[in-house]
Amino acid sequence: MCGRFTIRTAPRVKLTSLRTDADLPFEARYNIAPTQDVLVVVDFGRGLELTKLSWGLIPARSVDGKRFINAREETIESKPSFSESFKRRRCLILADGFYEWKRSGKSKKPYYFQMSDESQFAFAGIWDSWGLKERITTCAIVTTAANETLESIHNRMPVILRPDSYDRWLNPQTDPAALRELLAPLPSSAMSLHPVSRAVNSVQNDGPELIDRKDHDVGMTLSLFDGLAEA
Repeated sequence: MCGRFTIRTAPRVKLTSLRTDADLPFEARYNIAPTQDVLVVVDFGRGLELTKLSWGLIPARSVDGKRFINAREETIESKPSFSESFKRRRCLILADGFYEWKRSGKSKKPYYFQMSDESQFAFAGIWDSWGLKERITTCAIVTTAANETLESIHNRMPVILRPDSYDRWLNPQTDPAALRELLAPLPSSAMSLHPVSRAVNSVQNDGPELIDRKDHDVGMTLSLFDGLAEA
């Protein structure tokens, strides 16, 4: 499950006809957590635009407003909560690194993952709108089986799209079979990892020191996200 990530520099995604809101503020984020706003590239019917959505997808059909921060690629076409979004409402979720935790006894040790060249990238995302009186538009990160870099830490990883696949993922006319080809684990050779401080466990912490390489300390435990899930 992908539960925290970073975006340290202003968006660099290059797509034809991408519109950016001139008033869209940017600040470096080192500990983005579920329910917070994330930068996405999406088409609401007006063409591609860079905007912000709330992380934690609430399916339009939901009766209780339960959020899903991740959607498993193996069942994304079959689960009613995600199938329509996968077919019609896909987005790019911009990032440049993410955290994952390795269980060690009763504790979990955090690691930071990024591209080998530390470049910005995009998670495969889906979105939906929910609510009667006041609509909220939310998104989830698609996950897949871990590659060799991640599997010693966790058995899942987010789907990271290569730039040459952005158009295919965003195009509403792309055949589902072609979409599924994009949902494979990114090769291990493209990624690097290192241990980081357990300070990242608290959503109150959000600074560049969180991604520094650091031997694991003791004393802090990872907070669980009640009501947030991967399905």
